[in-house]
Amino acid sequence: MTGKLKIQIVIDFVMTALLPVLMAYALVGEALHEWAGVAMFVLFLLHHGLNWKWHKNLFRGRYTAVRSLGTIINVLIFLLMLALMVSGVVMSRYVFDFLPIEGGISWARIVHLAAPYWCYILISMHLGFHSAMLMGMLWKACRVGEPVRVRTITLRSLAALLAAYGVYAFVKRDFISYMLLRTHFAFFDFSEPLIFFFADYLSIMALLAIAGYYIVKRLANFERQTA
Repeated sequence: MTGKLKIQIVIDFVMTALLPVLMAYALVGEALHEWAGVAMFVLFLLHHGLNWKWHKNLFRGRYTAVRSLGTIINVLIFLLMLALMVSGVVMSRYVFDFLPIEGGISWARIVHLAAPYWCYILISMHLGFHSAMLMGMLWKACRVGEPVRVRTITLRSLAALLAAYGVYAFVKRDFISYMLLRTHFAFFDFSEPLIFFFADYLSIMALLAIAGYYIVKRLANFERQTA
């Protein structure tokens, strides 16, 4: 494993850990939310910098169904992250409070209400698109003294349980209402232990990552069969 790959893994891990923290902004406090948002954006830029070859080859080569879907999701994530950063700066009361920004609060709040949920979904699916290495590590970790069939059943059962709870949490947290702006304010239960909030959001992330993994797998198999 090269030094660059190790740095990429660390950056991706920290970004993944920051996602549910950012979604819990009212529970962790606005100041921490703003600093975490700045950290996320900086790491996001570093992530793209370390993957500059993807940008370089964006208009080169053949676009398969897998590559096309991945590119669309990556572009949407990039646009959403820019929108979140700009709207966050406009609404900032701590990190960027020194900037002489006037107006724009109303549109910034709307963007900052809906965009995080879309971004959370797309980033989670993006993780699933690139989870082959993680799946390989899990596969190896489960192989000690276990036959292949037992490993397969174990991992698939775990994935099914995570996905099932993820569906429940997705509905419970009312993602659809926020994504479609059916509600114009965020609701938080301040009596709820923070660990429960994180458990729900991590399960949603797992659900979407698993969905992304199987979507890519099915598309790749379909392309091989029709090639």
